[in-house]
Amino acid sequence: MDTDDTLQRPLRRDAERNLRRTLEAAVEVFAERGLAATLDDVAHHAGLGVATVYRRFADKDALVEALFEDRIRALVGLAETACAAEDPWDGLVTYLEAASSRMAADRGLRDAVLSPAHGQVGVALARAELGPLVDRLTARCREAGVLRPDVAGTDVATLLHAVQAAAQIGGTVSPEHWRRTLGVLLDGLAPARDRPHRLPGAPLSEEEFHEAMTLRPRR
Repeated sequence: MDTDDTLQRPLRRDAERNLRRTLEAAVEVFAERGLAATLDDVAHHAGLGVATVYRRFADKDALVEALFEDRIRALVGLAETACAAEDPWDGLVTYLEAASSRMAADRGLRDAVLSPAHGQVGVALARAELGPLVDRLTARCREAGVLRPDVAGTDVATLLHAVQAAAQIGGTVSPEHWRRTLGVLLDGLAPARDRPHRLPGAPLSEEEFHEAMTLRPRR
């Protein structure tokens, strides 16, 4: 048996184990704190030395690339499916609900999609694919007469930002609070309605709203 091979095998296993611990820790840290978290935060959460993490990821953008390209591409897949929906309005609503739900549960994904300051080539390309798909969804709804004729794709993208602001306000006080905000905004997108739709959930009480704003992370 080659002595060099014998010595290298444990190192490979250690490196693989450390990589797995780093990625698992990064998922948890970024989901809770968003991309404001640092590689040092990830290393501490993983129980690893900072140097160990930096040997695998030169900077935070490299780690964001490893974690979020596939997740953003999953959102692209949702938008593609929505574009193929028989009912354009149902396609738009389904996409907005699914995308909002995923981002509300993962602040890191929210930041990776809505705050294009992090990530490398794969993340940037995946993020860039979402815009034209949202434009297509919006155009289909306008053409079908189920969306206000003056609403553009960028309006819908802004709506996603507003919904995530509601998710951040709700936080742990009311994790599903964003659904009410989405309901209000969806009614505003429609050209006309005999009556508004019933909103999901209950509004925050004055006490809950005060608590939510007090606990809201400062970005």
